[in-house]
Amino acid sequence: MTMKVKEVADLVGISVRTLHHYDEIGLLTPEETTESGYRLYSEGNIETLQQILFFKELGFPLKQIKEIINSPSFDRNEALQMHRKMLLEKRKRLDQMIQTVEKTIQHMKGEIQMTNKEKFEGFDFSHNPYEQEARERWGNQAVEKANKKLADMSKEERSNFEETFNSIYRKLAEIRHMAPESKEAQVGIQEWYEFLNKMGHYSLDAFKGLGQMYVDDERFTKNIDQFGEGLAQFMCKAMAVFAEKNKA
Repeated sequence: MTMKVKEVADLVGISVRTLHHYDEIGLLTPEETTESGYRLYSEGNIETLQQILFFKELGFPLKQIKEIINSPSFDRNEALQMHRKMLLEKRKRLDQMIQTVEKTIQHMKGEIQMTNKEKFEGFDFSHNPYEQEARERWGNQAVEKANKKLADMSKEERSNFEETFNSIYRKLAEIRHMAPESKEAQVGIQEWYEFLNKMGHYSLDAFKGLGQMYVDDERFTKNIDQFGEGLAQFMCKAMAVFAEKNKA
């Protein structure tokens, strides 16, 4: 059974224009388009749309969502399990906040006394660990794509790539003793970010996660520190600063 675009829009609670846009960019192509131009969506399209909205909730850009759901390694069940963990964590926080609201009402009526600590129970401004896990899981698609692109390069292209790669690292090594948030450090890290995105697609969170890997994985640390001792640690901090600054 197929559904028309207006029916899908009403079912999901999004606009018809949004569905048209998803079709235009190749993110969600309807199962069939009639001679009259009507888009008809299948059950499979509906399932794909659910996944798209799941990743939008995580903050992924549409371009990256397209790469993820079209990847041969994408596992829909894995994505749903991740979504479930996130919702359970969110429900736990909401239950705590509801209790805080109820206790605050009683406190205002003079029925109970609340400590300052109790007034903020349920508030959690730290990063959702499951959200970070999801970002790291699917952010790895960028690494896989970059490796494939590198493998497909000609000898000359690979030589130019290595020359640019080494040049960026040498420049970063020269300023590794500066503060990671300094202008010089951020200019150098931006060059590294732009270089990586020529090879694949790195979200800001994936870029930050990659920097963390530089210090968590001793193999990365050893290779990077060949350009200068402490470079891996410097890049990790500078990449984190860059990611957070550019989210604003």
